[in-house]
Amino acid sequence: MSKYLVIVESPAKAKTLKKFLGSNYKIEASVGHVRDLPKSELGINIDNDFEPKYITIRGKGELLAKLRKEAKAAEKVYLATDPDREGEAISWHLLFALKIDPSKAYRITFNEITKNAVKRSIKEAREIDMDLVNAQQARRALDRIVGYKISPLLWKKVKKGLSAGRVQSIALRLICDRDEEIENFVPQEYHSLEAEFKSGSKKTIKAKFYGTSSSKLDIDTKADADNIINAVKDKNFIVSNVKKGSRVKNPVPPFTTSTLQQEASKLLGFAAQKTMRVAQQLYEGIDIKGEGTVGLVSYIRTDSVRISDEAYEDAKAYILKNFDRKYLRDKSQYKTDSRAQDAHEAIRPTSAARDPETIKGSLTTEQYKLYKLIWSRFIASQMTPAIYKTMSVKITPEGTDYQFRTSGSLLEFDGYLLVYKKNEEKDEEDGKNIPEVAENDKLSLVNLTDQQHFTQPPARYTEAMLIKTLEELGIGRPSTYAPTITTIQARNYVTKENKLFYTTELGEVVNQIIKDNFEAIINTEFTADMESALDKVESGSLEWKDILRNFYPLFEALLSEAEQKVENVKIEDEKTDIICEECGRNMVIKYGRYGKFLACPGFPECRNTKPLFEDSGVLCPKCGGKVYVKKTKKGRRYYGCEHNPECDLMLWNKPTGKTCPICGGILVEKGTKNKHIACSNPECNYSEELISDETAL
Repeated sequence: MSKYLVIVESPAKAKTLKKFLGSNYKIEASVGHVRDLPKSELGINIDNDFEPKYITIRGKGELLAKLRKEAKAAEKVYLATDPDREGEAISWHLLFALKIDPSKAYRITFNEITKNAVKRSIKEAREIDMDLVNAQQARRALDRIVGYKISPLLWKKVKKGLSAGRVQSIALRLICDRDEEIENFVPQEYHSLEAEFKSGSKKTIKAKFYGTSSSKLDIDTKADADNIINAVKDKNFIVSNVKKGSRVKNPVPPFTTSTLQQEASKLLGFAAQKTMRVAQQLYEGIDIKGEGTVGLVSYIRTDSVRISDEAYEDAKAYILKNFDRKYLRDKSQYKTDSRAQDAHEAIRPTSAARDPETIKGSLTTEQYKLYKLIWSRFIASQMTPAIYKTMSVKITPEGTDYQFRTSGSLLEFDGYLLVYKKNEEKDEEDGKNIPEVAENDKLSLVNLTDQQHFTQPPARYTEAMLIKTLEELGIGRPSTYAPTITTIQARNYVTKENKLFYTTELGEVVNQIIKDNFEAIINTEFTADMESALDKVESGSLEWKDILRNFYPLFEALLSEAEQKVENVKIEDEKTDIICEECGRNMVIKYGRYGKFLACPGFPECRNTKPLFEDSGVLCPKCGGKVYVKKTKKGRRYYGCEHNPECDLMLWNKPTGKTCPICGGILVEKGTKNKHIACSNPECNYSEELISDETAL
């Protein structure tokens, strides 16, 4: 019988460890958490100094009985759950659930599942770190209190099944605020002038109007542009300055959890949840032909960009073997953000020699793409910078102080770009190469073009942008980004269309409730400060219950006040004049996943429902029918004609019933604060002031 028992979370990790440890070790999996707070109640005893109540997770009884028997028979029990707060907490729960004698329980952690790392961790076995456990307990208790206390308010205000949370509410707020910015955005006109010149060698040079020799000039109107054109069109042009040089473009650091999710979203189209699922597979182990099951990447939940000396030597050996010595970067560490926990290395391959192409046949398509991204980024991070030749040229019309400028670059040494190129770097590498000119060369003007532009609203959030913003604000930690985004989508607070997030009507209502009632505790500053407090618990400088003791009195006061407000604005079912065809009752307006709908008040005896189309009060500019407020399948509001599908009118903003005087498009109302009328045609920038009835009077 095996002397030692090793317990991990997942069967996949157990399979990988079996390869490295001999017959004296028995490897078993807990299959995730074994104890948690009960779902049916708060599970935090507020009156007893916030003492948590843990119960065995349903369905784990048989597994725990088996593990308990094996733990009792083993000489030593090694708890090998993930090397983070949650993993430490799982080990602590296992210690209690399996009734393991503390004298024979050992905690082991490894940043990568390799033979050396696993065997080293056993030699360096330690006790459970209660500071890590308590940091996880504090987060769990905070989230449970916020979620279980605020959610019932949402049930009263909107509907059952909704939830609120510290981090998810901030993510929703960011998306709602961005929607409002876009809605209120009023485009501003501006112009740019592009000139085309010919040099003595008959080569063409393109340059843009800059301003004067001393300052940049903005061109706001066509009249301003015409004045400049008239002032320079008949002039001789002189090359007033030529500056040649070189520019160094440094490689980017290896991945953190956040940057991996961002790049996988942008380059591979992976959602954050998908990225973490595939990355977990690469970490826990893949059956590689000729090698067996092996962990391909280091631990995937990290906010650090540092790497070990061993990892640097590994990358160095690969670069020297496969490239020239000039491609190897001098040994140095990238700077990790000062707010980072820095508990683990950056995400990297466990062996640089394991080239993605050599193991492609053993990986799924998703695994190969993500592994290649991680491997390429790591190798590139230890390579030398790319070097570009640069040239900038200033061109002046004689007799004026105006100035046109152009610049170009040419890749001279590829450096890290040999291995890792992002889309923008490919574009830059293909940048324009300016013909050779010298100071005082005369140029002839071939063409001068005025281009009209309009400022654009801020971009909607993608997953990558949202994760980056949360990280910059100090909201959440590496393990929280993916579940946060998944939750606000699952609750139908936001919808994702063409990779962009849009707030649903349901999301707007929930966000407004949180803003109106819990602004003091659910805001970016407070939430970021709470993350810092959790870090202090982890470092041992703050007692975990102090966070709850300081937080709860303020929260309780806000909750008490909010309960009064919510009761006063409770939404009752609104009766309509529409008669239920099945039982003759007046149908009522209900709130569902996609917003309002008609339902029979006789439920459950009568289950008749139908869509509710709200009359927008305007007529269709295409056919004269009524325009209704409708919802997409994903819950986003739009305006459509009653004669659909015969009439294809579909607008995201309320139509005015009028057409654009410039292009004939449909005019719509935009903005929530700065309301105005604009053309729905994206190619047309016509807008006018919205005159309300009060203003008209």
